[in-house]
Amino acid sequence: MEEEEKYKKAKERVEEIKGFYVHAIVYVVVNVFLAVLNLVTSPGYLWFLWPLGGWGFGLLMHGLSVFVFNKSTSWEQKKIKEIMEKMDK
Repeated sequence: MEEEEKYKKAKERVEEIKGFYVHAIVYVVVNVFLAVLNLVTSPGYLWFLWPLGGWGFGLLMHGLSVFVFNKSTSWEQKKIKEIMEKMDK
């Protein structure tokens, strides 16, 4: 693999990870604000749990796509590399 291609893939991977961390920070900040707003205005009904849970699920899916099911470790790429190595022999 050429150095330029390696750099491009590494940069894309860093951008994916950075995107997740930005998403996580925004999630925490906004949901803390919503929780405080909820507890100040209507503490009898904890409505902030709905966006917390829904958005939390989205954040979980984003995290899984970045750290568990990421493109850089897909079975297709592993198979391509395996076949290319066999062709070189």
